[in-house]
Amino acid sequence: MASSSLIFAISAIFFALRFSSAHSLTCTSHKLPGKDFPNCKDLPTLGATLRYSYNATNNSLSIAYMATPAKPGGWVSWAINPTGQGMQGAQAIIAFKSNGTVVAKTYNISSYKSIVESKLSFDVWDLSAVESDGVITILATVKVPGKPDQLNQVWQVGPSVTGGRPDKHDFTPANLASKSTLSVSTSTSARENTTTGGDKNGGVSVTNNRFGVGFFAGLLMLVASCVNF
Repeated sequence: MASSSLIFAISAIFFALRFSSAHSLTCTSHKLPGKDFPNCKDLPTLGATLRYSYNATNNSLSIAYMATPAKPGGWVSWAINPTGQGMQGAQAIIAFKSNGTVVAKTYNISSYKSIVESKLSFDVWDLSAVESDGVITILATVKVPGKPDQLNQVWQVGPSVTGGRPDKHDFTPANLASKSTLSVSTSTSARENTTTGGDKNGGVSVTNNRFGVGFFAGLLMLVASCVNF
């Protein structure tokens, strides 16, 4: 009985660590082979990162957005909202697997009820997406709408795609808080890391922010109780 309980506890720790590792995306823990972006931000929710480079000559922004879909077979998205904050009105790039290949498409989110593929209100080029170990990366260059120091960015992850169309994302606090103002005019050649939450590991996330120290302490206590039993 004690042996079975111990095996169960160890298995729980193994899968929790594996899950947290797979969802931990930071600027330093996940590299982008073959691409060099001078700036990188650890976005404060959904475990996503944004690498970018601003070209003041033609007022363009090259980005590499990395995130893990909410579930296997889901989607990831990065957007600029030229008219306000939040998803409604956002000019979005959404990437997902279609027939075994990752594709990136553009969507003008005119309302929450309608997510239809369409052109954006600004130019976008060099658009592509890649997937590795469950992480999807969106690569694109966009013409910056408005002032480069006041870009309303929105990012998101979704659980599924039906008939080639992204389904609704979850409405958890993390999903609803996935927006911020991005200032690219202050970009420098040095890599910028804006990880929140007091990360003391040089930007490397040891565990996913969905699991705190207390969670893993509880698992260790479970193992100890099984051994004593």
